[in-house]
Parts: sequence; structure tokens; C-alpha cells
Amino acid sequence: MISERAPAKVNLILQVGPPRPDGLHEVCSLFASLELADELRFGASDHGGDEVVCEGVDGDNLVEAALGLFRARVDPELPGLQVLIDKRIPVAAGLGGGSADAAAALRAANDLAGRPLDVPALRELAIEIGSDVPSQVHPRHALVTGVGERVEPLGLPAMGIVLVPSHEGLSTPEVFAEADRLASTREQLEPERLRALAAGSLDDLAAAVENDLQQAALSLRPELVGTIDALFAAGALAAGLSGSGPTAFGIFRGAAAAERAVPGLEGAIATRLARA
Repeated sequence: MISERAPAKVNLILQVGPPRPDGLHEVCSLFASLELADELRFGASDHGGDEVVCEGVDGDNLVEAALGLFRARVDPELPGLQVLIDKRIPVAAGLGGGSADAAAALRAANDLAGRPLDVPALRELAIEIGSDVPSQVHPRHALVTGVGERVEPLGLPAMGIVLVPSHEGLSTPEVFAEADRLASTREQLEPERLRALAAGSLDDLAAAVENDLQQAALSLRPELVGTIDALFAAGALAAGLSGSGPTAFGIFRGAAAAERAVPGLEGAIATRLARA
């Protein structure tokens, strides 16, 4: 039995470039890796094929896609696996839970195969699953550029985070399509500026929080404006939507301040930055 943790991530800053000829968007994002995490256990399957068990989550799972891709590209002899997922990250929430689980599956498959791939090679494989998966292969705070394939680990100032998930998810492709319609993307991405903000003070970082997909997400789900306002009212230094939403997050001056804010915010979760 192999166990893997799959941490959630929050996009503290997300800059999105215009659509490329292939329809994809270049991004420049400052990711924070969180203590909030799914727990996955990998063991032998009873029937030879892969079996993913995740209570409360139906349909296709990126874990199955990750295991299938590893067999196709790396080790066709990888045995069938039963994967038990203790799902703690809200689903379809903009927190990268499915991507983190897929990355955990790649790590587990690589371990079972004798570690034929190093981290860069695993990231190259991961981009075939989804743009958020490469950054979760070795989960840390990071500056992510390209279409998600370039990952630069870095540090962040200490902070508390409050997450406010939504009962109804948002489709990432729909949010990107709405961003294109609203022309809310930008021509120039700023990796140097984001790198400097990560190395600076919490106040400077909080003042710079932005998300080029937020306008589009709020266009589709205008009621989320109230959630963001509630986070500010609870004392957040900064607040917004993570990724394509719909989860709202607030940055607080420490874990204690984040914990104090939770009782006044329905469904809120207080968490900390994951340790590097």
C-alpha cells in the first residue's frame, strides 16, 4: 500500500494572456500550496484493472487518466490498482483538487515502477492530463507560466487563508470563453513582478491580489460578489476567487485571524500554507 497527500492550491494572483492559435491561454500565476489536502491510498486491484473509489464523487476521475497515461507512456506492466481517495478538497472549486489527485497518482505509479522518471519528466507527462497537474507533481508554492508546464518553486510570506466553497461548481472552459467574450485577458504577463511579490511583504502581496478570470466568473455567478465582500468584512487583507472559481478565498494576517473569521462565513474553511 502506497499513500500520497494531494494538497489544494489557491491562485493568489492569476494573469491570463489572450487565446493562442491553438485556443489555449498563456498564464502567469502565483500558486500557494495549502495544508488542506486529499489523502490517497494505492493498493493492488482485485480484478486486474484500475478501480478509483472516491465517496461522493461520480463520473470520470483524473486519477484513472493519470494511471492510464503512465502505462501508455512509461510502464505497460504497471499492475491494476485500487485507489481509495479521502476527498477533503471541494470538487470543481478552482482549488486544483482533481489535478492534485492526478499528480499523486503519477507519483505513486512512478514509485511502483521503480522511479524511472524524475520530477521534470513527470511534469512533462502531467501536462497531457491538464494544465494544473504539472505544478502538483512536486507540490509547493510556485510561479507557474506557459500553459501550466513551467513551474518555479518559491517561498511566500506567512499568512492564514480562509476558503469559502460554493455548492455549485463552475466549468473552467465556460469561464475562459466568457473571459474571451469580455476581453478581460491581458497582452503582457508579468512573471518578474510576481516573483518579486512572493519574496516581499504580506501587505504588498495582498495589495496586488488579482485574477484575470474573476470578472468572467462573476459574470456567470454574480452572487459570488457577496461572498468576496463578506470576506473583506470579516477582516481579510485581500479576497477574490481562486482560478476559474467558484471558491472565494481571503488572506488573513496569520492562522489565528483566519480561524476567527470562519464562524461568520457559511461553509468557510480555515487553512494554512503547506510547509515547503
